Amino acid sequence: MIAEVIVQSNVKNLNRIFDYKIPSEYDGREAELIGARVSIPFGRMKSLEEGFIVNIKEDTEYEVKEIARVEEKYLDKNKLDLSNWMSKRYFCNLADCFKLMLPPGTTSKLPQNRVKTKNLNFVSLKKDIDEIEKDIDSGKLKSPKQIRTLKFLIENGDSLVSDIEMFAESSRAIVNTLCKNGYTEIIEKKMERDPFESKNIEPTQKLELNAEQENAYNVICNSMEDLLFSEFLIFGVTGSGKTEIYLQLIEKALNEEKSSILLVPEISLTPQTVNRFIARFGKDKIAVLHSKLSVGERYDQWHKINDGKAKIIIGARSAIFAPVKNLGIIIIDEEHDSSYKSEMYPRYNAKEVARYIARQKNIPLVLGSATPDLETFYRAKNDDIVLLELKKRANDAVLPKIDIVDLREELAKGNKSMISTRLYEEIEKNLQEKKQTILYLNRRGFSTFVMCRNCGYTVKCKNCNINLTYHSNTNKLKCHYCGYEEKLVTVCPNCGSKQIRYFGTGTQKLEYEINKIFPNASTIRLDVDTVTKKNSHEQILEKFKNENIDILIGTQMVVKGHHFPNVTLVGVIAADGSLNIDDFRANEKTFQILTQVAGRAGRDKETGRVIIQTYNPDNFSIECAKKHDYNLFYNTEIRMRKQLKYPPFCDIILIGLTSNKEKEVIKISEDIHNYLKNRVLKENIGIILYKAVPSPIDRIKNKYRWRILIKCKFSDDIISLINDTIDKYYSLNSKNVRITIDLNPENMMSL
Repeated sequence: MIAEVIVQSNVKNLNRIFDYKIPSEYDGREAELIGARVSIPFGRMKSLEEGFIVNIKEDTEYEVKEIARVEEKYLDKNKLDLSNWMSKRYFCNLADCFKLMLPPGTTSKLPQNRVKTKNLNFVSLKKDIDEIEKDIDSGKLKSPKQIRTLKFLIENGDSLVSDIEMFAESSRAIVNTLCKNGYTEIIEKKMERDPFESKNIEPTQKLELNAEQENAYNVICNSMEDLLFSEFLIFGVTGSGKTEIYLQLIEKALNEEKSSILLVPEISLTPQTVNRFIARFGKDKIAVLHSKLSVGERYDQWHKINDGKAKIIIGARSAIFAPVKNLGIIIIDEEHDSSYKSEMYPRYNAKEVARYIARQKNIPLVLGSATPDLETFYRAKNDDIVLLELKKRANDAVLPKIDIVDLREELAKGNKSMISTRLYEEIEKNLQEKKQTILYLNRRGFSTFVMCRNCGYTVKCKNCNINLTYHSNTNKLKCHYCGYEEKLVTVCPNCGSKQIRYFGTGTQKLEYEINKIFPNASTIRLDVDTVTKKNSHEQILEKFKNENIDILIGTQMVVKGHHFPNVTLVGVIAADGSLNIDDFRANEKTFQILTQVAGRAGRDKETGRVIIQTYNPDNFSIECAKKHDYNLFYNTEIRMRKQLKYPPFCDIILIGLTSNKEKEVIKISEDIHNYLKNRVLKENIGIILYKAVPSPIDRIKNKYRWRILIKCKFSDDIISLINDTIDKYYSLNSKNVRITIDLNPENMMSL
């Protein structure tokens, strides 16, 4: 018997079937091998390669080699079907889809025995991360294995040698060398691969649902009992009790001995959300999958699900691929969040994948948001999704009062600070009343760019066409795209002037100003720069809540998923940041962010207040946010989308090309555009094709970036056209240019 095998490779021309002879020991049991991972001799490679059996057949016309070893079987028929659908829709290799469904950190050499002892030797970093990264960048460290080991420790924290060997493909000898050279050290400590080990949470009982909640719950329950696929949108204002509905739906699934998946955005995978589920259902039934866990923890959580021990899976987008047994419901909270669309290869949309899985298994898919994605709400308005509205807050709390401050008027009055007079007065009032405040600014760092006032020179990254950001805590200029950093510039390299000034604002500068204006107030900051260590995100939020810190300053991390009863004031420092991005969703993202961050205020008994500072007070998305009027925003925006032919009235395909050779990427881009143009005219294909142009950020990490934009109605004809285009690209034999296809990107600047 012959096995049809897909080789584990991201090389496009290897995305096809290869025939292999099945070892005789599996005679009569060949069908059991479909979906199994295998080690195979491939081409002239001396080492064995990894592959997956996707089908079995009687014979082959080729002379074939035999499978060397059969590994574990992780892929069933449903996962193979899902992978085929994803490969076709997202223009990626089948093997890349399979990889999403394997245990985290899986390589061709899986451990035979997992460590179970509690007191173990861990490898820990001895030098500062900045010093290590400097040695890597300068070339002082040259060994790829040593660099890989150190990067693994930076990303995952203290780790077992066995984990380093397994997941970083390193060795004990490499660890010993790093210890000898002072980069690492061996420490003995208690093994911590249970993310819930330190959590001691008091159990809670389910709450009584109000009429709106009960209606939503009953409608979805009926679908669960009918065992039919249905899609629901719970459209509820902030604080309307969506999470309690999720809890009770999951409880129903548990009572029927079924499992549940709850997806939450990566940035709002808050301890509060997880804690609520532990308090209701206990630790044993729950598994969590997200990037803040170490690779060892993710590996153990995956097996906890695969073994059927965990019935409730909570996680970011990749949790949709968890090996769940007897799935009963999928819930996607904050469904509008852009993090559900992957910006890494393969560029899948978790909501679309969830819909496919729900159809496969005939179960309900529940989407929830206070500010639904415009395309989701359009589908609900057209009866493709059942719309369930929650118009009141669950505890009858009043929605916060929102006031707009025109920063142009502040400047006219001579106020050049980041804090308007009105916001200053409200913060002072909160401090006097012992209430908490959240200040939102979606830009980290101290100053967003540094410029010479004499000649206009701005300090840019040497690898990217982007301004460097000043970070005061390290007194360095950093690139937020490639990580490059350099010392602070004090003399202009262009004209020699010392008239160097800092412009723009970031969370560091905001924290500095707040501490200067309110010296007696306690502050804490939540952004990418303050959550570098494991669990630091949780620790900052717990500290803000438990120690009643006066002011929390943060980026988008403070926007969603948090419930702080003592927060009565939210200040938006600059609402214009999201308005000025090069993206047709700019208004939608602005409305969503403002509504979500406003929803953090007044969630208990006292009415909340929100101050939004802006240079564009008349913008309709800001006006709609002030009125808490999603329907007004939707009706205005949907008309604009229809006129301009943007989603949901079309699909967008971005073809991105990158290369370290500028002339070559320009030539290939223009060749592909001409090929597409000729096909469209010759075959009368219904698409709008835009010419090849440089990307909004035309150079990142020393790679030049061009792109081609297509508007169309996605169909099999379009799939064939794009695949033919990819084949045409490979026929051009350009090894220096990389091509990426992105269907309906959430971030129009990603390619």
